[in-house]
Amino acid sequence: MIRISASAKEKFYHILEKHVPQNAIHYCLDLWTSKPFHFKVTRRRQTKLGDYRFDPRTKEHTITVNHNLNPYNFLITYIHEYAHLLTTEKHHRRVSPHGKEWQREFQIALGPMLTTLIFPEELLKELMRHMRNPKASTQSDPNLVKALRKYDEPGEDNFVLDEIETGEHFIFKGNLYQKLENRRTRVVCNHVVTGRKYLIPKIARVERES
Repeated sequence: MIRISASAKEKFYHILEKHVPQNAIHYCLDLWTSKPFHFKVTRRRQTKLGDYRFDPRTKEHTITVNHNLNPYNFLITYIHEYAHLLTTEKHHRRVSPHGKEWQREFQIALGPMLTTLIFPEELLKELMRHMRNPKASTQSDPNLVKALRKYDEPGEDNFVLDEIETGEHFIFKGNLYQKLENRRTRVVCNHVVTGRKYLIPKIARVERES
């Protein structure tokens, strides 16, 4: 069982203060104090924004969120992972990780945050649409990804593949590719060194070739 001291609560508050919208801090803190879990802000990960783990030996939960997310994306990811905790407590491992049980917990947990006091109006509109049938990852929703990206810090990799022109070269996970052909949600790309073809999601973050 994770014990919460006054100092631990204060430390957690300051972590949230750096990463979520101001009006969401106390709500996120209340989620943690009501069902304590280990929390880590991690380095950027290419394949996921956050993660949830349950240790059956200690009965302890761990949630991680990438450090580089903008405040709105961080908040959504934090609650996304918290919904996994709630689902695990109620159903253990008897249900699908992103099935209807998780979807319901996510909708309930994020519900109080769906207001213009937390999210800009334009972003809130896309998020509310997404939450009618939330996907396993916000990264699977191109419209929501684009809406969230408007609030990212400028950076050299602040592009998604869908913004790269056909025939243009780009860097993805340290490798040089050429964009060839658009599919519905993915793009056929040529790995320049090997000549092999790969399908890469349109919303994958990439760097332009320098």
